[in-house]
Amino acid sequence: MTSPTLTPTSSPARTGVWIGIATITMSFTAYTSAMVVRQGSGADWQHVALPGILYLNTALLLLSSGTLELGRRRLRAGASGAMLLTVTLALGLLFLAGQVVAWRSLAAQGVYLATNPASDFFYIFTALHGLHLVGGIAALGYILGRTRGDSAPPWSALEAVSLYWHFMGVLWLYLLLILATRL
Repeated sequence: MTSPTLTPTSSPARTGVWIGIATITMSFTAYTSAMVVRQGSGADWQHVALPGILYLNTALLLLSSGTLELGRRRLRAGASGAMLLTVTLALGLLFLAGQVVAWRSLAAQGVYLATNPASDFFYIFTALHGLHLVGGIAALGYILGRTRGDSAPPWSALEAVSLYWHFMGVLWLYLLLILATRL
């Protein structure tokens, strides 16, 4: 009996990312449910005006998905794509810096983690997303380290990181929608 060959769609790395995505999705679904229940259960809910930088951050994260996909496709075609992966990493770091700016903007308005339940959820959602994005940045850094020079990237890892990165973008769009409509 021969063992099946692994394709990019069935690699252990990709399977692990799918398990991680399922776990992250369940966690954020539970937090969303908790937010909806908490919002309806007390009179202490005070709406929070979202900092405008969140919309710029959204554009940065969506652009980073585009540069990652272009870089991945170029590498797959045998061309140089490392620069596009580097741009992706830089855009991810800019997104995180923008989140810090958003937190500072709220703090300047006197809105902190413990100010009210709505601000609690804003900080929790954005911090957890940011931590998950840091994982994607670290994985992308690993891929870039392995892609320097003429060496080919580890394909299964690149496919898994791409899947995870695109998921982080979709998750952020979901969170922005929830924050904009519920806070």
